[in-house]
Amino acid sequence: MQTMPGSEHIHEMNTFAVPPWARHSGARLAFYFSRGTKPLSPYVCATRLIRRDEKVEQAFPNSDTTPEGRPEEWVAVQRLSELTENVGGMVVASEELRKVLKTITKLSPYRQTVLIEGESGTGKDLVARALHNFGSVPNGPFVTFNCSNLVASLAEAQLFGHVKGAYTDAREDALGYFRSANGGTLFLDEIGELPLNLQPKLLRAVENREIQPVGSTHVYKVDLRLIAATNRDLRAMMKAGLFREDLYYRLSSAAIVIPPLRKRAESIPSFIAHFIERYNKLFGKDVKYVSSEALSAMCAYPWPGNIRELAHVIETAVLMTDLDRLTISDLPSQILE
Repeated sequence: MQTMPGSEHIHEMNTFAVPPWARHSGARLAFYFSRGTKPLSPYVCATRLIRRDEKVEQAFPNSDTTPEGRPEEWVAVQRLSELTENVGGMVVASEELRKVLKTITKLSPYRQTVLIEGESGTGKDLVARALHNFGSVPNGPFVTFNCSNLVASLAEAQLFGHVKGAYTDAREDALGYFRSANGGTLFLDEIGELPLNLQPKLLRAVENREIQPVGSTHVYKVDLRLIAATNRDLRAMMKAGLFREDLYYRLSSAAIVIPPLRKRAESIPSFIAHFIERYNKLFGKDVKYVSSEALSAMCAYPWPGNIRELAHVIETAVLMTDLDRLTISDLPSQILE
């Protein structure tokens, strides 16, 4: 006789309870994470993190260091880590990020120009690095330049290089970022900050893979992959005459959109564990647990600064605590409002 899918877990679901922090809708979705298999019930997965009193040892293997209180009040960082898939430095714990990873896998073997769009702090630099590392020249240079750092009078020389004597302070030849990235990847972050008068020259470099240093009559071929990223609405800028239409369509022929953290809240517990482990190593700490109250608050917070803000919150909390656990009192006031 056939059994109903998931019926083998009914006993577990009746025996154990979902921990309080997982009752938040975003946190509960985290339990659908599965490595290549059909997702289990969130109730079933939750019980594999925290069990009731009679099974305390499952969540806290070392009873000598188990925090005081009932087991559902604490979540072991190690258990949260089990929900996490780390691919090329990227924490992949949501369906949205798995789609991004799938796109990276498809694009990485080719030298296709890629535009990465997303709010500040969503991890656009990690996506760019993954495209490079999974590509055909992972051992080639990976050169990053933030276009907001361009100096108006030197912008062209910064990107394309210059020859000695090209301008007053040009005391020697300089390669520029394009030639420095030859044989690898050039990542132009905040491409929306690129001056309008420089955009035609960037378009030429992207289309023809050639650049001309300032003060030189020689044209150099460059063999690289160009990746651009922005947190601005380039279409709106294009309509306002602030970004060239032809450059936009050339850059966005292959685009990756990274959703903000608030739209993939199911991954928040995994990021918390990831950053706790990172800052444990950095600061020589041994934070092993997070209170369910603190975890619930972090899962409910909208994180306007995205992953960067979450990382800073965990960094400060781990640095300042003298205990082996994080509680609600370790979090900044804006998360509790």
